[in-house]
Amino acid sequence: MPLDADLLYDRRRLKRRLALWRGFAVLAVAGLIALVVALRHDPTGLLPGGAHVARLKVDGFIGDDRRLAEALERTRRDESVRAVIVAIDSPGGSVAGGEALYANLARIAERKPVVAVMSGTAASAGYMAALPAQRIFAREATVTGSIGVLLQSFDVSELMNQLGVRAETIASGPFKAQPSPFRPLTEEGRDQLQRVVRDLHDQFVAKVVAGRHMPVERVRELADGRIFTGREAVGLGLVDAIGGEAEARAWLAETRAVPASLPVRDIETRGFAERTFGAVLGEAIRATIAEWLVVDRVRALWQPAFR
Repeated sequence: MPLDADLLYDRRRLKRRLALWRGFAVLAVAGLIALVVALRHDPTGLLPGGAHVARLKVDGFIGDDRRLAEALERTRRDESVRAVIVAIDSPGGSVAGGEALYANLARIAERKPVVAVMSGTAASAGYMAALPAQRIFAREATVTGSIGVLLQSFDVSELMNQLGVRAETIASGPFKAQPSPFRPLTEEGRDQLQRVVRDLHDQFVAKVVAGRHMPVERVRELADGRIFTGREAVGLGLVDAIGGEAEARAWLAETRAVPASLPVRDIETRGFAERTFGAVLGEAIRATIAEWLVVDRVRALWQPAFR
């Protein structure tokens, strides 16, 4: 019986080693295929140095992303990037995230043509991301606007009283602990928070004034948090035209001499090696680890019989 157990364990160990080498082989083949496709089908779009149009996808919540900021700075300096398309489908994000994305795109717009294309939603910080563009397109049914700032908190003090729980707070000043979920907001605290919200809102309004070349009084009329359809936004001057990426490429060709034949390449925050090998390597590692776990589990189950 011990001899049979040793043979079984050696066989499992050999199989585990073969699985590891099989994973490396799959990785090597995948890398070779990716390189061949890049060289054969699109040498100017997929390989560094070829003239192309960069596309930035702004999806979901907009936060302050360091890797994205670095990727946009590389795009700004890259002479092979002839223009940038900002494809937006976002309901908004944090104040700092919207401001950072706006600033990065504004720097690119100083050197290259930038055009924004709104799809389903481009509201709040999503709309702010479109403002550095020289041209903004939207679908008729796009939900956009929502120019404003929101600060929320919650108050559970009544529930805590019912439960007989009391929170003790020691703060350096009367406004340090406001807002707090453990006590109602005071009028003085509300005034201070409203002051901050007004200043952030003024900053947003200023970006709309600069990006859309509209009088500040007109922008303030629209900057009350309302949302608009794309068709309404065109009529109000918040968007330039109805259309999508095809219309954006046509506009770039007609007004910025960016040929419509140039390939489009998405702006990636991951490096080439991570994009090419990341998924394949991850699957190979996961498969190998899973097999190791199975082998160890089988060995543990058989161990009592081996003794």
